[in-house]
Amino acid sequence: MSDPTYTPPKVWTWDTESGGRFAKINRPIAGPTHDKELPIGKHPIQLYSLGTPNGVKVTIMLEELLAAGHTGAEYDAWLINIGEGDQFSSGYVDLNPNSKIPVMADHTTDPVTRVFESGSILIYLAEKFGAFLPSDHHKRTEAINWLMWQMGSAPYLGGGFGHFYAYAPEKYEYPINRFAMEVKRQLDVLDRNLADREYMAGDEYSIADMAIWPWYGALVKGIVYDAGEFLQVHEYKHVIRWTDQLAERDAVQRGRMVNRTFGDPSSQLRERHEASDFDTKTQDKVEG
Repeated sequence: MSDPTYTPPKVWTWDTESGGRFAKINRPIAGPTHDKELPIGKHPIQLYSLGTPNGVKVTIMLEELLAAGHTGAEYDAWLINIGEGDQFSSGYVDLNPNSKIPVMADHTTDPVTRVFESGSILIYLAEKFGAFLPSDHHKRTEAINWLMWQMGSAPYLGGGFGHFYAYAPEKYEYPINRFAMEVKRQLDVLDRNLADREYMAGDEYSIADMAIWPWYGALVKGIVYDAGEFLQVHEYKHVIRWTDQLAERDAVQRGRMVNRTFGDPSSQLRERHEASDFDTKTQDKVEG
């Protein structure tokens, strides 16, 4: 049976919600929906985020910087509930006119520097602290190549495959097939690259790994969209090896917990203001 067809009108109008899991926050205009200032903690870096793959990229980077001894990377991580529209507050829109998570404010500069888009935040932090982005010309370029690969590819995984396979109110064969094919192509790109490299950009762990792991590491372990069997992710042996290797890093484990609102309560640190919060303020302890 073929999918039902749709004839677009001459002029599109926003008459009804788009449907699906995120219908109530989807709209065709930008700007704030309500007035609310963002909280500001005591640390140099203020992060406003949620523990989605895009948010996890940045919390991994911050935890890696701290683990490497960069004390200036101390940060407050405030929870932004995108399902409730926190990203449309006036304070949030002032920092990120695109109303997506994450966004970061660097209070060591005058005036405060706003940094939005996860890839931009990773580059900003790497350059600020001189870490996790190689100084060698070719290695640096390769790391940025793969960082930009992730920024351009992940929308096909999340907004494409994830939406139509897991979140859309109805399932249709054409879009699921289209984006499943693309996601498997992307996994093959990664697998071929990691066949003879320890990390994405070569022999150095970098922001490219931090950007790709939360999306494609979770995918290849069958965690996101409950699609492991459907996509036959076990085929991508080199991606699995790399995924498991990064998952053993203490900073990756901590970064994955920050602003997390799902899963085992012991894995959720909904806000992070001190390193000790990992021991005292995970959700199992808050609820207990």
